[in-house]
Amino acid sequence: DVADISFEAFVHDLESVVDAAALDRFALLGISQGCAVSIVYAVRHPERVSHLVLYGGFARGRAKRDAKDAELLLTLVRQGWGRENPASRQFFTSLFVPEGTPEQMQWFNDLQRMTTSPENAIRIMNATGDVDISELLAQVRVPTLVLHCHNDAAVPFEEGRRLAAGIPNAKFIALESCNHLVLEGEPAWEQLLDSIKFFLRQ
Repeated sequence: DVADISFEAFVHDLESVVDAAALDRFALLGISQGCAVSIVYAVRHPERVSHLVLYGGFARGRAKRDAKDAELLLTLVRQGWGRENPASRQFFTSLFVPEGTPEQMQWFNDLQRMTTSPENAIRIMNATGDVDISELLAQVRVPTLVLHCHNDAAVPFEEGRRLAAGIPNAKFIALESCNHLVLEGEPAWEQLLDSIKFFLRQ
């Protein structure tokens, strides 16, 4: 339990980790809600970011995109996140890895329950749901690659397109998958890795 769970705290956490690791210049990978954090970092510290890779992300949080949908998900967390019965967590699993095997889905269900309390899950969802960094996209000055799964149920495909359209000279790659978290073994996994490797060599 920490006092400050906020978007600005997430950015500060990233700054602290980079400083502690004594990294002068590095490639930065943002995934899902981490994309907005990474974008803010790259705008504030362009001299330190050699490449920016954004996967499955958004500039506008869920509450900014669809307030009713955001409130529904918060209700599911309040009602069932911490319970042994995984019914409510299964809803989130179905958004993130709908094409997962039964074992992968069970792993993700368990991961949700073990990694944070229902109270903190709500605080995190509120912090990321209220994000809107759309006005910062035009200020990104580092080479940027945006990847997004075409049928992503957790973060709409168009949010990835908006990121790429708003960032100067960003390259956009659509991945053919329904999963928010691409699974090893599906064709999109190799496409994801190959695209990032090629981008980082440029």
